[in-house]
Amino acid sequence: MNETPSILIVDDEVVNLMTLEWMLRDAGFETWRAASGPEARALAPKVRPDLIILDIVMPGEDGFTTCEKLLADPAVGETPIIFISGLGDVDNKVRGLKMGAVDYIAKPFAKEEVLARVKLHIRLRQGHAAMLKEQTDKLSQIREAQQAILVDPGEIPEARFAVRYVPVLEAGGDFYDVFPLTERSMGYFVADISGHDLGASFVTSSLKALLRQNSGPLYTPQETLKNINAVLAGLLKDGKHLTAALAALNRSRGKLTLVNAGHPPPILVTAAGQTSLLDVEGDILGVFDHVQLGILERKVEPGDRIFLYTDGLVERFRGEIRPRGQGIEALALACLETRNLPMPAAIFEASRRLNGAGHMPDDDMVLLGFEV
Repeated sequence: MNETPSILIVDDEVVNLMTLEWMLRDAGFETWRAASGPEARALAPKVRPDLIILDIVMPGEDGFTTCEKLLADPAVGETPIIFISGLGDVDNKVRGLKMGAVDYIAKPFAKEEVLARVKLHIRLRQGHAAMLKEQTDKLSQIREAQQAILVDPGEIPEARFAVRYVPVLEAGGDFYDVFPLTERSMGYFVADISGHDLGASFVTSSLKALLRQNSGPLYTPQETLKNINAVLAGLLKDGKHLTAALAALNRSRGKLTLVNAGHPPPILVTAAGQTSLLDVEGDILGVFDHVQLGILERKVEPGDRIFLYTDGLVERFRGEIRPRGQGIEALALACLETRNLPMPAAIFEASRRLNGAGHMPDDDMVLLGFEV
């Protein structure tokens, strides 16, 4: 059963309050009354009305001021406001609508007009709320589907990795994956798709399949990314692209192979306590038919740690924009200073130092670390 819509009436004249209250209650609405702007602003967050009818001409705080303050209140700022006044000039109507009011009713009141306008704007509000809920539900389903394809460290303990992934929206544009490349080597992949919209999230959903279809004994890591680029170049439109880094680790041989496609350089923290950037240039993916990818091979030792990440982690510091180089230096230091922690704790602490434990980043963020 639907709840009865409630309406807050704000007017300094008792006769007007009683008249409007009678009209609305007779039509089945719940009503609240306030005789001044400050009283209305104190009452509205408590009762959360579905609509506010607000007089313009009141002593002290006029209706325009009250409207402005109500719209600025997060608790009631989305509530539709209808102005009422004996003023019939166009300037006041335009001013009220520009401030954010949804309609205007002139005194003296005509019951049919009042009810028609009230019902219209409550229906519009309910329809808008239903639309937002439907969109939220769909985004939640997309996020759940996206989260389902992200590998959990507990699923493959032999990979010896930990990750922190924080999307800005319900469905993010960053992606990571960890999977066996061959019987002796493990693959670690991080990508950043341009944009934060649903289009970016759809690309991330396809990356897992593309990775698995184009990796394994038949392909080198470089060929894997080139094959992915060939597919994405025909799919991505409007300047969309992605950067990516794919690391292949053969623990038995102590060999690390890194292929970079325009992505920020991974960070190496050695067991001896030295840090370095695994910096190699390469083209972004999804734009060019043919790409040149940077490749790096080096020896690694047991206890060494490698960190892959996306630029959302290093280009902002607790909401403030910073140069990428400065952010990478801060991340490298955080990874070094946490090297004695277990990998999950090190990942959390390093990301916390850069962006805070409870801070919602302005860009998608991934920090993935693995140990030789």
